Amino acid sequence: MTTEKFDLVIARADRVMAQLDQRGGPARAAAKRERQRLNSDLKRRVGRAGVAIIAVSVITIVIGLIMPIGMFGFLAAVGLAIGIAALLAFIPGERATATAPAADLPNGSMVQRFDSYLYRTRAALPAPAQAELDAISAALPALKQTLERVEALDPNAQDARRLMSTHLPGLIERYAHVPTAFRNERDGEGISVDERLVEGLAAGRAALSEISEKIARSDVMAFETQGRFIKSRYGEERIDT
Repeated sequence: MTTEKFDLVIARADRVMAQLDQRGGPARAAAKRERQRLNSDLKRRVGRAGVAIIAVSVITIVIGLIMPIGMFGFLAAVGLAIGIAALLAFIPGERATATAPAADLPNGSMVQRFDSYLYRTRAALPAPAQAELDAISAALPALKQTLERVEALDPNAQDARRLMSTHLPGLIERYAHVPTAFRNERDGEGISVDERLVEGLAAGRAALSEISEKIARSDVMAFETQGRFIKSRYGEERIDT
């Protein structure tokens, strides 16, 4: 009984510490970005519904100027407006479930969907893997800004896109399929399933960081080249007054 109580106390402490960790740092920033995405989707839905109501109202007014529509016509128009608005409001938007980003998304949208995917899968992973996810999430805003400047067919962008849409989600989803009882078993290299997950996430984080650095260095080189050109072209010239 003493051992069972001790285990319960430890489990409760782990839950409390996890909740405290989520209040600050990368996890909190990821939660904030997720709320912003959901609020943006809600605003789009409300906007579509508003446009539909305005459109039906304008059509009703135009018809009323041409011919009387009567009370029943007015009520029919109101019902039609409400029906269209409700339909637009409940059209599926961003899924509330953890879904890997589609491979055909633009660079910026893919980073956002990947960020959302990491946030929604975080709770199901062990603490060391959550730390790796937090590190990846913390680097995604800068990666988004970088990838938005390059074409989707850029080799570096292609590597980043494969990591975000296929390789890292595939790793997480395969881990989720492993029964809990088998996750501490060691493989031929003496590595458990949990440890293998952390290693894979760390490798993916390093790869994304390297890709972002490559693109940033390319931008720096382009800037330096432009600066040297302007200096060599105009540096020695003087404007006659």
